[in-house]
Amino acid sequence: MDWGNVTAEDLTGALKEVDWTSPPRPLNEFFSRFTNPRSYSKWSSRLKCNSYYYRTNYFILILLILGVACILRPLAILATALSALSIAFLNDSFAATFSERVTRTVRKFSPHLAAKMRPRHMPVIRGRPSAKKSVYILGQPRLLFVLLFSAVSFVLWYASGSLLYISLALISGLLAIVLHASFRTPNLKARLNTFREEFRAVWRNYSDL
Repeated sequence: MDWGNVTAEDLTGALKEVDWTSPPRPLNEFFSRFTNPRSYSKWSSRLKCNSYYYRTNYFILILLILGVACILRPLAILATALSALSIAFLNDSFAATFSERVTRTVRKFSPHLAAKMRPRHMPVIRGRPSAKKSVYILGQPRLLFVLLFSAVSFVLWYASGSLLYISLALISGLLAIVLHASFRTPNLKARLNTFREEFRAVWRNYSDL
């Protein structure tokens, strides 16, 4: 893949659709071989490639930095957890898995309520969906849960008096990610993983025909 031709929108879409259960990369791989990018195009391609390949590591890094920043503030810890959930809900795989597991748990106690949590069916025209597939959580649009969890986490951060600490920690975490992604040289495994993800995407689109 030529990462120089990948736009920020394409990268965001790929991160939304990728399997959320992918494990983090080993630390000896994560912290090995750092070099300066030779040009802006090389830096841009490297930043996009590493952001995709080390996505799980970066997500864990942000959580650790936020956890350390609010370790003495229980409300802030809860707010961090809710914020992490709101971000994770943006991933299609995580949202679908979360909804399915909660629905199964509710079905054991109230089948009628669980039936209301089923995702809505999309109209089909000539054997294909009439519009791009929408993601639902517990029968409701995903955006509703993202906004709800984000609002509650913001209120908890404000109530705990740690909004400034969290903001500084978040900025520090994002800066650390940008620095790592900028100077970590993409290895062969990253390139092979990219080709494998491309094949899966093409095969998934072919299967939907």
